[in-house]
Amino acid sequence: MKRLLNKKTTFTELCRCFVLPVLLTSFTLLPAISAEQQQRRGAWVDEVVAEVEESASTALRRLATEDLHVYASDITDPDLYEQIQDNEDLHYEQQVGQSCELAFNPSGPVFEGTGELNPFALPSMREAMNWLVNRKHIAEEIYNGMAQPRWLTISSAFPDYARMVKKARMLEQYYSHDPQKAESVITEEMKKLGAEKVNDLWHYENEPVEIRLLIRTEDQRREIGDYVATLLENIGFEVMRDYRSASDASPVWSSANPADGRFHIYTGAWISTVIQRDQAGNFNFYYTPRGLGSPLWQAYEPSEEFDGISDRLGRRDFGSMQERKELFERALELSLQDSVRIWLVEPLSISPRRKEVSIAADLSGGISGAYLWPYSLRIGQEIGGRARIGMADLLAEPWNPLDGSNWIFDMMFTRSTSDYGTIVDPYTGLYWPQRIEKGEVVVQEGLPVQKTHDWVSLDFSEEIQVPEDAWIDWDAEKQKFITAGEKHPDGLTARRKSVAYYSDNIFDTQWHDGSRFSVADVILAMILVFDRADEESALFDESQVPSFIPFQRNFRGVRIKSESPLIIETYSESYSLDAENNVSTWYPNYAHGPGAWHTLGIGILAEKAEELAFSNHKSDRLEIEWLNMVSGPSMEILEKKLQEAADKSYIPFKNTLGEFIDSEQAAERWKNLQQWYENKGHFWVGVGPFYLERVYPVEKNVHLKRFENYPDPADKWERYEEPLIPDVDITGPKSLRPGTEAEFTVDITYQGRPYQREHINEISFLWYDSGDNVVLKGNADLVQEGKGKIKFSQEDTEGLSFGPNSLEIAVVSNLVSLPVFDSIEFVVRP
Repeated sequence: MKRLLNKKTTFTELCRCFVLPVLLTSFTLLPAISAEQQQRRGAWVDEVVAEVEESASTALRRLATEDLHVYASDITDPDLYEQIQDNEDLHYEQQVGQSCELAFNPSGPVFEGTGELNPFALPSMREAMNWLVNRKHIAEEIYNGMAQPRWLTISSAFPDYARMVKKARMLEQYYSHDPQKAESVITEEMKKLGAEKVNDLWHYENEPVEIRLLIRTEDQRREIGDYVATLLENIGFEVMRDYRSASDASPVWSSANPADGRFHIYTGAWISTVIQRDQAGNFNFYYTPRGLGSPLWQAYEPSEEFDGISDRLGRRDFGSMQERKELFERALELSLQDSVRIWLVEPLSISPRRKEVSIAADLSGGISGAYLWPYSLRIGQEIGGRARIGMADLLAEPWNPLDGSNWIFDMMFTRSTSDYGTIVDPYTGLYWPQRIEKGEVVVQEGLPVQKTHDWVSLDFSEEIQVPEDAWIDWDAEKQKFITAGEKHPDGLTARRKSVAYYSDNIFDTQWHDGSRFSVADVILAMILVFDRADEESALFDESQVPSFIPFQRNFRGVRIKSESPLIIETYSESYSLDAENNVSTWYPNYAHGPGAWHTLGIGILAEKAEELAFSNHKSDRLEIEWLNMVSGPSMEILEKKLQEAADKSYIPFKNTLGEFIDSEQAAERWKNLQQWYENKGHFWVGVGPFYLERVYPVEKNVHLKRFENYPDPADKWERYEEPLIPDVDITGPKSLRPGTEAEFTVDITYQGRPYQREHINEISFLWYDSGDNVVLKGNADLVQEGKGKIKFSQEDTEGLSFGPNSLEIAVVSNLVSLPVFDSIEFVVRP
């Protein structure tokens, strides 16, 4: 399917034209499966070489000449998209989980480091920027139609936008482009700060007010930066345009102390690597210190009301969907008033690959964000071979599992070395069992939780009692868990209980250095949640406290019900809307990669000695090296700590882990890690389908090899061939009179065939009058396969305003969690 793009092409049309008709149907003849295919474990390819290719156009030439197999970075250039379509040797994957922003430095209003004014320390100044920028201009002129405007912290591609669509539309209208209003607010606030305009230029303490705009150079953000700089210059600011790549920009906006004043605004971008079925936690992440441990996040100071609502939504402290909706809508309002970041557009991007290459892509995160890409990457029907993957950058920051690089360039490849208790579906955002076999979920009666798949059970209970022997807290001095019975002798209840049943062979699985998986690996993950946020611990890191506080407020305990087979119960006040996403497994895959107890153990020794630190925040505070397990100055320090650990048969947190690790097992782990380091030259030990062979930091290359002892067959996740995104078309009258009946028809199809009724969750609608106000809302009736009807009575249409009206619909499928929108315009006449 080919379609040329122009500036009038709508975002919805782009979504439709990007769905390629390659779904395997019941008529497809599948090739016979060979014995070698049946016996293959882990990855299909033997090796992956990842390398930096900053130029997307060069990447296309290299794909065409088979110098690359996949280019995993996103492309949003319509001309390059057209080149891909015109080349029969190339295909692509789409993603809709990206967003672009302006991130503000909130320190001030006077920078401690420079004594210069920071107008954006004031929320009102940041809020005014919403009116100053023209998001439609960015989408249509800078992205040439391959983006749509975005105002809100939630993505329009995910279910919560459909749930909140009325409030969303109202806020989008209120904050639409209004440069006169923006300049009026900015003028008033600048005067309050003591600034004055001299010859049309803002001055503070007799010096021009200069805005340092940190501009990324790899993509359209360079043009966005120039556009915003010009807007600011036009209203009286001097602007210093600081152009930098990802690696060069990170030390300025992410790592540096915001009070140093090295930037005012950063042209940021985000990608959601999975479909977020529940975005209630976004306010916590993007607007409060609980989001990240980096210095910038620790400078955020949301209002008391916004902070409280963000915290409640993050903890799922609501008893019904209506209560959630009320909190959510208020949070949307407050986030725009705070505007520590303002959202600009949602690009629709693509990642090209050679046509013979198979690779799973997430609808939200594309190839780079997909958790299943390592399991599915294959060159034709070949078994083995080497795949070459290009990325816009690599090794942007140090790799360590606890607080290492969070860049998508790096995370794509750390994920290939990881494994999971449950793994996310790339089309729905629901989780499937990976290392566990099944799950059980019990929630308090009345909570809005639903179930889709059979691998998990869902039950409701009036009361959920927490067992007395469940671990609920941690004594950092004694290095022992505190039980629920000790902390709450009168008993304790929870709103959610989950039970994870691990597979029988879990302890036969191996870490990449040959060490057998152990329950101690799991328990260390539990310990570190508490220990790093405890002031009595040598591992205390103040950047962990903001996220730990809401966790502790919700957490009601964890209990290892059985070690063999491994069964883990978790009790909490927090819950997700889907049972599949409520199963807590405690599998030792941390926020930034996999972590065995012994590999983390040498990092623990280094941090306790204040020679290295897991987090950037702590390394800055102590003026020591940020711990890197793959290269750099950390290697020499970690090598010494490894020798120290081996000499002492060291067991971290021995008072607890010593019950699960004996001296012989410890000695074996240290021996394995020493051999690994001798052979590989790094300490990155995972448990996934690929292991890290070597990194080349100067060349910025990463070399992965297939882990032959991975337990799963290579074809385990082959079912993800193509997402069934529905095509939606609404038809109805071109005109109608108030007080008359009206009927509209919604046709829902896929590849020309009616979409099955059982896979349509909801068809909702909004009626907009001539003033763009929502006057009617509701749901359509599903009358047959792939067809809905919306009927309005005489009473419904009575009193409608004359002129152009419109009806907008949103269709939600249970096969893909992306709502699909369509609309129809008509005239209400006398």
